Parts: sequence; C-alpha cells; structure tokens
Amino acid sequence: MSPPVLVRRFTASPEEIGAVRREVREYAERNGATDPNGVALAVTEAITNAVVHAYIDAPEPGEIEVIVQPLPDEEAIEILVCDEGRGMMPRTDSPGLGLGLPLVATLAERFEVQARAGGGTRVRMAFTTS
Repeated sequence: MSPPVLVRRFTASPEEIGAVRREVREYAERNGATDPNGVALAVTEAITNAVVHAYIDAPEPGEIEVIVQPLPDEEAIEILVCDEGRGMMPRTDSPGLGLGLPLVATLAERFEVQARAGGGTRVRMAFTTS
C-alpha cells in the first residue's frame, strides 16, 4: 500500500513556511527519502520563491499549494509547489540573490518549473528514496 498524499494549501505568507517545511521533511523521512534535510531545504526555497514573487502585484497574498506524493515505480517522492500568481517574470527589484531555484535543481533528482494554464507557476521536484 502506498503512503498517503500530503496536500497543504496556505496563504503565501512567510509565517507559513516553517510549518510546511517540517511537515514535508517528516513525510520525506517517514517515506525513505535519501536526504530529508535536502528535501526540506528545496521545499523551503520553492515556497519562499512563491511567497516573495508570485503575488507581488496583488493587493493581498494568494495561496500556495504543496503536494507530496510517492512515486513507487521510480523509488522517489515527488513534490509540487504551485501558486496562482503572476508567473515566472523577471524582477529588477528582486530582494533575493537568484540562487533559490539553482539550489533546488542541485538538491533534487529531477526538477522543472512550469507555467500553469490558468496562471501561476508549478515547481516539480523528485527526490530519491531508498
């Protein structure tokens, strides 16, 4: 029997990041992720990116959805971090150094960023399990 899927939907607020990071790390550890701390760091970077960039033009922060699910055929877990914000657009006033997504790419076995059909961004990551 496969482990259940973890789904968390929350307001794009810095205060939410820690709790979701802990839940994802615990899920990764329970389900055999090779590097649960790397998973937690990658998820933190992806969520932080959405908090900082996705709703910059919106009067109120929107929502972020994190989905963590097993990929038993690949001996991996997949994590999706989704928002309904402005999409991947350059920001000349960006408060970050631009290192978050490259860091995620080095931590994940597979990594891709996709534009969502209805607007927003989906970050898809996969991490090896043992």
